[in-house]
Amino acid sequence: MYGKLYIIGTPIGNIEDITLRALEILKKVDLILSEDTRRVLKLLNYYSISKPVDSFNEHSSLKKKEKIIEKLKNGENVAYVSDAGMPVIADPGTDLINLCHENNIEVDVIPGPSAVLTALTASGFYGNRFMFLGFMPRDKKRRRLLREIAKGDRLNTIYIFFENPERLLKTFKDIYDILGDIEIFVAREMTKMFQEYFKGTVIEAIDHFNSGVKGEITVVIKVENNK
Repeated sequence: MYGKLYIIGTPIGNIEDITLRALEILKKVDLILSEDTRRVLKLLNYYSISKPVDSFNEHSSLKKKEKIIEKLKNGENVAYVSDAGMPVIADPGTDLINLCHENNIEVDVIPGPSAVLTALTASGFYGNRFMFLGFMPRDKKRRRLLREIAKGDRLNTIYIFFENPERLLKTFKDIYDILGDIEIFVAREMTKMFQEYFKGTVIEAIDHFNSGVKGEITVVIKVENNK
């Protein structure tokens, strides 16, 4: 009988934000895969879980993928976790999941925290649709993306993206130039000790973060229909 691949959501910051089911699965699998083994070992050590751990990322070779599939076909259970949050959301892992589907290996998802949904919930923006943009591209590609948003159907659309602290102000200025002084929500270091939520206009955000910013940042904007 084939084993099973478990896709497990992990905390986005606070290490205690993990489900009981996730801990149970991590204790029973034969192998745990993660993009960054240091991150998962910190989690496992905190909960006194001792299991073989191996890296799996976008650079993993076909040979490595085939070895994982072979383990699953031999009846071993494997868990795949992201560095933080739900796997495959701005995180490698899709190839492994599709290989399991192609080989009739069962895939089970143990849901957990998500930076995208956490920021959306905290923003207070109401709308019937949202789009996750992943990591905001740089410079010309960023401005091209924002112009595409400006030209599209803009009625009650919420956009969520991750941004590097060093590029945050440049992104805000491009948003202002292309989309106007719209309302914006910034979630920094969510669930961590120095968590910060900011909501205001783009100009207010530029003023607020002008002195510098650190940490992991998720931005939510709502683009209204201005036609």
